[in-house]
Amino acid sequence: MRRHYTCIHQLFTPMATRLHLFILAFIAFSVNGICNAQSVAKTDTLTAIQLKPYGRYMYNQQHNLELISSAVHFGVSFTGEECAVYVSLADTNAHNYLQYELDGVYQKKLRFNGNSKAPIVISATPGKHTIWFYKATEAHTGAIIIEKVAANKVTPLSVQKLPLIEFIGNSITCGAAADASEVPCSTGSYHDQHNAYMAYGPRVARALKANFVLSSVSGIGIYRTWNMDSPSMPQVYENVDFQVAQQQKWDFNTYSPKIVSIALGTNDISRGDGVHARKPFDTAVYEAHFVKFIQLVKTKYPKAQIALLSSPMVKGESGKILENCLRSIKTKIDALYPKDKPVATFFFPPMDSHGCSGHPSVEDHAILAEQLNPFFKKLLKDQ
Repeated sequence: MRRHYTCIHQLFTPMATRLHLFILAFIAFSVNGICNAQSVAKTDTLTAIQLKPYGRYMYNQQHNLELISSAVHFGVSFTGEECAVYVSLADTNAHNYLQYELDGVYQKKLRFNGNSKAPIVISATPGKHTIWFYKATEAHTGAIIIEKVAANKVTPLSVQKLPLIEFIGNSITCGAAADASEVPCSTGSYHDQHNAYMAYGPRVARALKANFVLSSVSGIGIYRTWNMDSPSMPQVYENVDFQVAQQQKWDFNTYSPKIVSIALGTNDISRGDGVHARKPFDTAVYEAHFVKFIQLVKTKYPKAQIALLSSPMVKGESGKILENCLRSIKTKIDALYPKDKPVATFFFPPMDSHGCSGHPSVEDHAILAEQLNPFFKKLLKDQ
């Protein structure tokens, strides 16, 4: 009987072992599946439509977010060590730049290529974080397309409710040719040295706890460009991306600025490139176009304070001519709108620029912002 029992035990041992291994494998698979599910659950996703951008932007037919204007920005909060932003460009052969703040501290510019499939990944220490992304370049560089943002417990952030200043201007307002820290002057593409975050407008806004929008185009003026007769800012201001051919208009009900700062004249008074025919600067034409443009702005923002800025790059006799024009424009607008707040004017001291191609550098923009802070502080206080 003992021997019979032994034979039966030997017969069923392999079957029991196989059953045991199957059970262990099933448990391991199940546990691994649960772990993987938990890992996936830790990466949440915000679609572009859920983000809350600030500046000029639009949503395309794929419901992706197109960042258009200089320093247009959006923010998210997340928990963990990584945040991934899925970006692209309409031109796969092009490249562009974002820049970002992490937990309130500016970090750096981020270059990416239009044909890249991988997201931009921001690394952080373990914990809860806030991050704000800014477009470093201007509208004419092309839109930066945001598809989604992925991170653990990622949540969209709204811009704090603060007084808004809209800065209308040219390449100086864009922060163009200001940053040669990574790509030296006279090399690469024009937008490689853009740094909108460090331009004077955003600096003033941050210092005075205000919001900002940059409506700026390199080379543009009130009635002509730096070397050609058109386009001018009045021709493109209403178009969403400041392009002449653009049919889609910007919705001016999106924001209500307390102050509209206009710094245009550097390119109107420019002597040009020596290639295209150019007439001398016409003060009458400049003033007439400027008055009409301010009237256009007033139709968009009837309650906004208008502020006119001179150019730190225009010196000597040209600088005096430009300042006299701005004084005359102020007088004309104040007479046309006697019940509105008088137009404010600010005249920069002449500056020797240290950026590329005669533009202010990042460090120069810090000086410009310091000069402007008391001026805008008073205007905000008087609102």
